[in-house]
Amino acid sequence: MIEDDVILETDRLRLREMVPADLDFVAAMLADPEVTHYYERRFSRDEANAWLDRQLKRYANDGHGLWLVIERDTGRAVGQVGLAMQDVEGVRRPEIGWLVHRPFWGKGYATEAGIATRDAAFSRWGYREVISLIRPVNAPSRRVAERVGMRAGERVHFHGFEHIMYMVEAS
Repeated sequence: MIEDDVILETDRLRLREMVPADLDFVAAMLADPEVTHYYERRFSRDEANAWLDRQLKRYANDGHGLWLVIERDTGRAVGQVGLAMQDVEGVRRPEIGWLVHRPFWGKGYATEAGIATRDAAFSRWGYREVISLIRPVNAPSRRVAERVGMRAGERVHFHGFEHIMYMVEAS
């Protein structure tokens, strides 16, 4: 990885745009039943490829999307965190999303990368607020949102499920 590829950096992590060569990692993560427990299903390799393609389109259209999260010390991919534009009940909003592969749970990576993404959303992209859409039953993600500084807001329907729209405004 060249330094120019890095979008965001924290003490322990680097976030970079995904490339087609990341498909093996993305497919393995999205096929894991624990990782996708709060999604509508586990994803096939073809669906993971479509997921990756969506991120590539987001990078081109919005200047950001979900990025690959890599441990700085080891160079291992550990998940995806980033900023994705979402249509929420007719309003286009920047959402911080996180998905960490099961072997790397419990290390605080989602929170660390989420805070870096929040700060960049305000300072680099100039958003006044960011959201995270989280299903009410997803207690681990709700805790991450709170550690990122978000507060629970209204309940909305998104992708066929009820979600709590967590939000934080720029200070």
